[in-house]
Amino acid sequence: MSTTTTPVKAEAQPRIALIFIALMLTMFLASLSQMVLSSAQPTIVGELNGVELLSWISAAYLLASTVTMPIYGKISDVFGRKPLIIIAILLFVAGSVVGGLATDMEILIAGRAIQGLGGGGLMILSQAAIADVVPARERGKYMGLLGAVFAVSSVAGPLLGGWFTDGPGWRWAFWMNLPLGVLALLAVIFYLHTPKAQANRG
Repeated sequence: MSTTTTPVKAEAQPRIALIFIALMLTMFLASLSQMVLSSAQPTIVGELNGVELLSWISAAYLLASTVTMPIYGKISDVFGRKPLIIIAILLFVAGSVVGGLATDMEILIAGRAIQGLGGGGLMILSQAAIADVVPARERGKYMGLLGAVFAVSSVAGPLLGGWFTDGPGWRWAFWMNLPLGVLALLAVIFYLHTPKAQANRG
């Protein structure tokens, strides 16, 4: 038995725009968090007394996201993109809460790992969903715009991280993901309507 995604006709431009906004929000949520934390890490390890575990702040996220990417892709072929994107957002937000409440480096790293479990899905499923709803001849344009999200994050992230560290505190590098996560979740729930996967006997 093999699984394929039901082909769809080209969406109307306004409809694609709404879907694309939802997907950009999910990508922005994952990519911005990485960049914000990069400039806050020295302050974090100083406060939580865990300089020997510094590398795990990034490594826990990257390992979890890398492992889960192909899993998300396979499962979404069976159950569809939308429910998996929602699960990924909820995991990412849950990890942000754990990180924001962390009292030591071990808890912080656990929060980053949970974020990674969601972040892997946000990255891979956003791109897969675009392929589901955008005609092949137009995908390059939309994929390019998704790539621009990383460029914006790479500039805004370190600036926000420095501002959080010097201002309200590094924990806001995690708390900021809550309103962003809610926005992304609402956008996906109301605007993202991808074709449902179906199993074809082969």
